[in-house]
Amino acid sequence: MEDQNLFNTALQIHLILSPITLLALSFIQAPYGKHYRGGWGPSISPSYGWFLMESPTLWLTLLIYPFGRNFSNPKSIALISVFLFHYIHRTLIYPIRLTKSRKNQNSKKHSFPISVVLMAFVYNLLNVYLQSRWVSHYADFNGGGNDWRFWGRFCVGLGIFVSGFAVNVKSDLVLVSLKGDDGGYKVPKGGMFEFVSCANYFGEIMEWFGWMVMIWSWVGFAFFMYTCSNLVPRGGANHRWYLEKFRDEYPKKRRAVIPFVY
Repeated sequence: MEDQNLFNTALQIHLILSPITLLALSFIQAPYGKHYRGGWGPSISPSYGWFLMESPTLWLTLLIYPFGRNFSNPKSIALISVFLFHYIHRTLIYPIRLTKSRKNQNSKKHSFPISVVLMAFVYNLLNVYLQSRWVSHYADFNGGGNDWRFWGRFCVGLGIFVSGFAVNVKSDLVLVSLKGDDGGYKVPKGGMFEFVSCANYFGEIMEWFGWMVMIWSWVGFAFFMYTCSNLVPRGGANHRWYLEKFRDEYPKKRRAVIPFVY
């Protein structure tokens, strides 16, 4: 019962975070990447920053998952494998790719404030607890006659997730390849960048929409809503930044994050 109370409280906090984050990011952007600015304390390289703040998605998942009653259930295993698939890439592969890029890692404008890393680290602790605990313990995978519903939703959600993952990774590769030795920015082109300024954000939003469809629960809804609350305002800020910096050459028909919408 104590764990159930903790889970419910954590879920309520997660749901409340979305409107708070949306409101906050409508006025101020996290100070990294294009929006880096001083005054946020000491910084580290983006590679270390991404690794540290995303690391709970791996080690905490692996600590929580084995202790749930669904530990050996094929449905649970399928879901947690998808979750880990994304975060193995985000925690381990993506930071390595940043390190190997030609970007000037010593440039201040490409630093990652430790304060931002810590905030993301705490959020990931909350989110991973909810996603992993629900999949491993609280989800009812044994209800009568629900196999076809589960696997139907899983296949639809997985299709959306994989499509989003492909967009996200391809877009990240484009962005990393544009960074020259001077750490400067260029206009991204090709793929979903022909439609939106932040194709990588659109891909990640697709991923967690697919995840929400797959797990069909409040925890998936909370994660999807937080992803939108976090990435849509930042995508809008990035779009305005591109329009200002590349005023004469930036495609005016591009949207910020969602093709044809915003």
